[in-house]
Amino acid sequence: IENKGRLKRSCLIFVVNSVVCNLIFTGLSACFSPEQARLCDLEDQAKAAKKGLWTEGGGAHTVRDLKYTIENPRNFVDSIHQKPVNAIIEHVRDGCIVRALLLPDYYLVTVMLSGIKCPTFKREADGSETIEPFSAEAKFFTESRLLQRDVQIILESCPNQVILGTILHPNGNITELLLKEGFARCVDWSMAVYTQGAEKLRAAERSAKERKVRIWKDYVAPTANMDQKDRQFVAKLSQCHNIISNDLKQIHVNKRFRPLYDIPYMFEAREFLRKKLIGKKVNVTVDYIRAATSAMETGGVPAFPERTCATVTIGGINIAEALVSKGLATVIRYRQDDDQRSSHYDELLAAEARAIKNGKGLHSKKEVPIHRVADISGETQKAKQFLPFLQRAGRSEAVVEYVFSGSRLKLYMPKETCLITFLLAGIECPRGSRNMPSGMQVAEPYSEEATIFTKELVLQREVRPLQICSCHLQPVSVALVFTSLKWVAMWLWCIGNYRSCFKLWKMCVYRQLWANYEEKPKEEVAQLTEEKERVAKYRAVYVTEITDGLHFFAQDVETGTKLESLMESMRGEIAAQPPVEGSFTPRRGDFCIAKFGDGEWYRARIEKVESPAKVHVYYIDYGNREILSSTRLAALPPAFSTRTLLPQATEYTFAFIQVPQDEDARTDAVDSVVRDIQNTQCLLNVEYSGIVCPHVTLQFADSKDDVGLGLVKEGLVMVDVRKEKHLQKMVSDKHAHASNTRTQIVRVEPLVR
Repeated sequence: IENKGRLKRSCLIFVVNSVVCNLIFTGLSACFSPEQARLCDLEDQAKAAKKGLWTEGGGAHTVRDLKYTIENPRNFVDSIHQKPVNAIIEHVRDGCIVRALLLPDYYLVTVMLSGIKCPTFKREADGSETIEPFSAEAKFFTESRLLQRDVQIILESCPNQVILGTILHPNGNITELLLKEGFARCVDWSMAVYTQGAEKLRAAERSAKERKVRIWKDYVAPTANMDQKDRQFVAKLSQCHNIISNDLKQIHVNKRFRPLYDIPYMFEAREFLRKKLIGKKVNVTVDYIRAATSAMETGGVPAFPERTCATVTIGGINIAEALVSKGLATVIRYRQDDDQRSSHYDELLAAEARAIKNGKGLHSKKEVPIHRVADISGETQKAKQFLPFLQRAGRSEAVVEYVFSGSRLKLYMPKETCLITFLLAGIECPRGSRNMPSGMQVAEPYSEEATIFTKELVLQREVRPLQICSCHLQPVSVALVFTSLKWVAMWLWCIGNYRSCFKLWKMCVYRQLWANYEEKPKEEVAQLTEEKERVAKYRAVYVTEITDGLHFFAQDVETGTKLESLMESMRGEIAAQPPVEGSFTPRRGDFCIAKFGDGEWYRARIEKVESPAKVHVYYIDYGNREILSSTRLAALPPAFSTRTLLPQATEYTFAFIQVPQDEDARTDAVDSVVRDIQNTQCLLNVEYSGIVCPHVTLQFADSKDDVGLGLVKEGLVMVDVRKEKHLQKMVSDKHAHASNTRTQIVRVEPLVR
């Protein structure tokens, strides 16, 4: 040390030779002490050799143009595209913040290391400085390895004008070294942008915790609150069943509750989970169990029970990560010292960062989608108003939102955009416990089993076809529900968890509800039947189609003009705006328009989709069916939907006759009917209802002759015996004609015995 000053100390530094001598000899410094003869000689040698400062022009060409400020740091970072940039570390503020000179453009920037946080020197409001434990050691650790070194920096992000990056040195990554030596801890908010693998940082931090070095010297590892064998299991997303132990487990990854349609993207998130998971096997990894909290601990917030929080994967896909990446969920931010978090927390943060950058879902700048759903489950008047509309819609699709009991459901109907309370037709399940004004009503036997069975079968599943039958005094609908071709009411009947509304309970099914049932002796009850007269109310119809089973389709003549007007308007609109070929995707049950063989467009309903080249359609206004390519189908314009005009073709069959079982005889009968009534106007009267369609008598419009009676006279069909008294005259007349005319079918066997 040459001189001691109050603020500075002057000294000479020697490596091999004096550093001062080397600087003056190479022309990088001038001698300011004339009494130093040796230094003056070295300076003269540098001047003679025109080195450094002594070159022609005074070395102006070596002056660097340093850029101390950047107008838009975010755009600057994005323009580099996370490529390594050569740099020199000029200053180290603390263990994780440095000042770097970027080459070759000489930008002087402050860079914070991504993913970590070191102890710092905090400056208080009064000007004093608080030194956190190990802050000086962390700073020296970084200084001794990076200061004035040539490095590469990856600029990764710039939140709130703070540049985040990773410094790469030939000897290693300083970020990982700081964590491994216990000089830093992982931070979640910047971990998501770290490009060198967040799992490496977690592993380095875990190593420091296990060795309890430096900032982790007092670290206590959390104790496991469940057995290792229960941390992973395979489950089915309905109610989670552990396949190994057959225990019921509830995990909180896709909490099932009523969808709040007014909350942005909640409905989309629920639908994504429902379609992806419900009824399918998934792999569950329990991350932690959150202990129950009381209302006192949460400061007035209601108490929460114990929750099992887990990571759910299906086909190797993390469902939580998929939700976050689509912008349908956000990642919870935990306290820095809270280790109870997802085992894939870093992947979730990275997925959220991508969703924010791409503007997906919740992070989109577009208008929030609005779902307007009419809830008619609690109002009788609304339910009665909707009933005719739902009945005209025929078989509809729905999603089971909630299961109140084995036979009482709450449904969401997507096409009708309404919520309805729903009863399964024909059955009544045992009632569960309920809060009544007089107190808690005790649950009936097997009520819980019936509810669980229905939940496992249909909860949050699509049910179709759905047929609305009637509406009770309460705002509920009675109907038949099918799911995957299974009749729910029949399934409940099979396991004995029902009581039939139609006295099917008299059948002795010794299972569950009927385990102790004893059949009572039947009592003879006099059957009282009302005497009714046959009502003949013929109306004009136009027969459009006849099937091989001797059924026929007919249109009401009264509404024929409406159909003609609709078809003319529809074809005019199609001619003005032709549909794009191949743009329509057919789905079973959807209404559409189809191009018939005559080149015209007609309204139709899709019955089956074998392939894009084979789509089965039913023409709703004419009754005929055809197999078409999807290129000959298009979406039905809303102005010409079934709400504007109901389907005009209605299916009927002949009353009082039996269709021949012999194929040749049946073909003769069908050919005769086709010749007589195909594309002609007739008179029709409904005699009685059938399972498939109404049974009618049909007369020729001009002669008033009975078409069915003509078939009997020709011996093409046989008479069907009916027991209703008001129909006996019609049956006896046909019997008389059949007995007198023994031709064709009746030649082989007498018609009436």
